[in-house]
Amino acid sequence: MSGGASGLRGSARRAQAGTTESPVVRWLLIGLALAFMGLFLVLPLAAVATEALRKGFGAYLEALREPDAWAAIRLTLITAAISVPLNLVFGVAAAWAIAKFEFRGKAVLTTLVDLPFAVSPVVAGLIYVLVFGAQGWFGPWLAAHDIKIIFAVPGIVLATIFVTFPFIARELIPLMQAQGTDEEQAAIVLGATGWQTFWRVTLPNIKWGLLYGVILSNARAMGEFGAVSVVSGHIRGQTNTMPLHVEVLYNEYQSVAAFAVASLLAILALVTLVIKSVIEWRHEREMKALANLPPERPPSADAAAA
Repeated sequence: MSGGASGLRGSARRAQAGTTESPVVRWLLIGLALAFMGLFLVLPLAAVATEALRKGFGAYLEALREPDAWAAIRLTLITAAISVPLNLVFGVAAAWAIAKFEFRGKAVLTTLVDLPFAVSPVVAGLIYVLVFGAQGWFGPWLAAHDIKIIFAVPGIVLATIFVTFPFIARELIPLMQAQGTDEEQAAIVLGATGWQTFWRVTLPNIKWGLLYGVILSNARAMGEFGAVSVVSGHIRGQTNTMPLHVEVLYNEYQSVAAFAVASLLAILALVTLVIKSVIEWRHEREMKALANLPPERPPSADAAAA
């Protein structure tokens, strides 16, 4: 009996040794990860900050207060403020339809949601030029009615919406599919309307995934370059967003001003990462709190205890 127990213990030790890396391998992997992050993340950010402040903090602030730079910052924020809420509505609606219902064309809708991931942003911009440009499908009609989309703010917003709309839907679809439809069906059986079911049942269950998708969509909207570059026309002070303004300044050898605006983009990206980390931390804390709740006792057990 003792020999069998010792054999089992030896097998357990061998299994543990076979699935656990040695300290040398573990520290080597950690070192490689830190070196990779330092080389491709920390070092570029440090270079941007150093170059932006090369002529002093006063020159840095002056580059950000310059009228064209301020117009680019304002246009970037306006574009994100318009595109992200529209993507929020579309993402929730698409995810709800795909995850909660079965209908003809569901596979086509799922494919369309993933389309911007497969299409180059430059191609997306060219599509809008083909449709709304002066020589495009609707160009003559738009010109006759004095409506300007290409080389104007509407075109920038449309291009940004196209490249960012999958982020929220793609965060919510697997989450909603994993949750199933039992709670929604129970709410409807109890007399809740569609809006009541969404606000009181569906939305609380998807709030963390929804916030995460909004953060990703906002980050991409502020940093988009390819599609916006095609439809903007690079009109300084009017249709240049922050990434386009950085390119213009760099091409004009205004390196300090270019890196100053680039550093602002980097700061916005870091703020996005901090918000994302806080949301993930709060989500994990909420999950742990729910896991530590005592199980509900059945009514029969309560009656017996009484």
